[in-house]
Amino acid sequence: MELKIEAKNLDIRKSWQEKIEEERNKLTRHYASLVLHLRVTIEATPGYKEGGHEVRVVATVPNDTVVVKRWGESVRPLLVEAFDVLGLQLKEIVKKKQNHKTAKVQVGAADGRLSGIVRKIFPEEAYGFIVTDDKLDVFFHANALRDVEMNDIAEGDEVLFAMEEGDKGPQATWVRVGHA
Repeated sequence: MELKIEAKNLDIRKSWQEKIEEERNKLTRHYASLVLHLRVTIEATPGYKEGGHEVRVVATVPNDTVVVKRWGESVRPLLVEAFDVLGLQLKEIVKKKQNHKTAKVQVGAADGRLSGIVRKIFPEEAYGFIVTDDKLDVFFHANALRDVEMNDIAEGDEVLFAMEEGDKGPQATWVRVGHA
């Protein structure tokens, strides 16, 4: 996650820098694959009736940008509040994405079968990934394979499969080589 910190009409204090780094690390733990760029701007605004500082946090995510602005006297609490609000907004984006993926799954064949292509395979670790036509990445384990062994399938093979939401995203409940 790329981070840019800007200051307007003031100098960045070390404690603010450390707080921003700490908040970025939290975001990285929870949303590493979601947030592409993060920009934090701290501006002295003595003329504003809301207070002497504005904190603006801008996160770039795929197909969107999330902006959080906070005004007040003390920068550190504004940073905490802005990152908390950003975290809630990112959580909502992830939730919508998962609901969207679940909706796509239900659009599959009447018998629940979906089709895809083996994108990556790790035979020695007994797992791989299937990519669907709508670019959804689906995990599969060797235990899900039907009528085929792990060493008999290759990247680029067409497969049929059924899918469910796993702990870490979509996963295949069964996989067969072939096409619809």
